[in-house]
Amino acid sequence: MKALIFAAGLGERMRPLTDATPKPLLRAGGKPLIAWHLEKLAAIGVEDVVVNTSWLAEQFPATLGVGRAFGLRIRYSHEGPVPLETGGGLWHALPLLGEAPFIAVNGDIWTDFDFARLPREPDGDAHLVLVDNPAHNPAGDFALPEDGRVQSTGETKLTFSGIGVYRPDVLRDWRHVIGDAAGAHDTPPRFRLAPLLRAAMARDAVSGEHHRGRWTDVGTPQRLVELDRALS
Repeated sequence: MKALIFAAGLGERMRPLTDATPKPLLRAGGKPLIAWHLEKLAAIGVEDVVVNTSWLAEQFPATLGVGRAFGLRIRYSHEGPVPLETGGGLWHALPLLGEAPFIAVNGDIWTDFDFARLPREPDGDAHLVLVDNPAHNPAGDFALPEDGRVQSTGETKLTFSGIGVYRPDVLRDWRHVIGDAAGAHDTPPRFRLAPLLRAAMARDAVSGEHHRGRWTDVGTPQRLVELDRALS
């Protein structure tokens, strides 16, 4: 099974830290955030990882190389100076990911979630890991009924953790779903993944699970400091 790590963001909320270092390469607990993911992926038998890059892209191969230190093969999907968002980044990386289901994880989170729990064959187009709502996202993102089918609406919502398993089919009809949204007609296209996930939810094609353990969206310098203290 292959994996994609989203690492192309500009990290604007993390400035000035990200003026010189891309956010996934910021350190917590003695190593870059992205290294925690790479180690967890290698531990469950993943051999090939694609890292999408844009901002300060040259630092990723300089730091991670081709993955030998992690027991992985790392390839890079460079998006140019403007990140393609999550949907466009996934679309751009598909030639490196192939036709089988793959894991995708945001490069700027930290979690104790056991990646071995992820299904190798999701029941539908995607399987998402949801977490309790943090203070910065109190309304949540998606609902998770007892049947385990993730829905875009519901009285009680959880927050998407940034961890999921996807089939390439999640991108089918993306132009129809995205429409004329800004960036959709660029070359390569730039668009968000969330509308495609909601379209898949409308087809009852997204499963999910609730991770009740530790999880941090490292979105501000203060959260990075708090995470580093917790891991040190």
